[in-house]
Amino acid sequence: MSAKPQILIVGSAGQVGLELQRSFRDSGEITAVDRAEIDLAAADETRSLVRQVKPDLILNAAAYTAVDRAESEPAIAMAINAQTPRILAEEALRFGALLVHYSTDYVFDGEKQGAWTEEDAPNPRNSYGVSKLAGEEAIKQVGGKYLIFRTSWVYGPHGANFLLTMLRLARQRDHLSIVDDQYGAPTTSVELADATYYTVMNIMAGKAGPADDWAGLYHTTCSGSTTWCGFAKAIFARAGKLLDGKLPVVDPIRSVDYPTPAKRPRNSVLSNAKFNERFGVRLAPWETALDTVIAQLVKAGQSRSES
Repeated sequence: MSAKPQILIVGSAGQVGLELQRSFRDSGEITAVDRAEIDLAAADETRSLVRQVKPDLILNAAAYTAVDRAESEPAIAMAINAQTPRILAEEALRFGALLVHYSTDYVFDGEKQGAWTEEDAPNPRNSYGVSKLAGEEAIKQVGGKYLIFRTSWVYGPHGANFLLTMLRLARQRDHLSIVDDQYGAPTTSVELADATYYTVMNIMAGKAGPADDWAGLYHTTCSGSTTWCGFAKAIFARAGKLLDGKLPVVDPIRSVDYPTPAKRPRNSVLSNAKFNERFGVRLAPWETALDTVIAQLVKAGQSRSES
């Protein structure tokens, strides 16, 4: 490997991709691409990109994440969430590169009591989950040096996500009705990118041993759990400065009262024990991670008002 690793970040304009650029900014020569530069549904374009960069590390933050729209566009979801990871895995194997790929809690049906482990059998309830599970399986079949990080309820200071949606709706409405019977661990793009960085740096420094010892699937979320309603209430409890003190009333509702095209799992809580024990890296509790992102948004708002 060269003194300065070649790092390819795919999906660079998304919320995780943006944070990966921050986390890895001093770690090598970064090539960051998104849909403006490449059509991820086009296999030849993806192969050509990797062969041009000749990466030592591929960080695949690209995904088709429109969960409800995937019900009517399953082929597109499968192309981006399953075909592209397979191609990246094949090209990573060709160059001896490390591939990091992100998957989802939605590979599970949500019927288990307690946190899901990597040994639990997936059973996705929607097309998005089916496509993401297919991507996991494709990477496993190719093999090589890879990490699949299953995460959940990702949000952050950038992009389209639950936090920013709640802040927007709070400025428009006095009452919000939020589902209160789906459980998961809100995970920030900041924590996920930093955990990826520390894990990858240890591997590339040879501290994790041979690939046979560490390559595989890991659950990687912030610790703790809540419901979407609990998450919304936690946001508003911290967001006074962002909303000029205008806080909506949050009413809990059941999933059946808010039907969506794609079925969501009731229990999305993932156990991080395998990841924590193998790499010694832990993501912050979800409340602490939320504090950090809210503070970033407040600081960014103050900077804009002063400019």
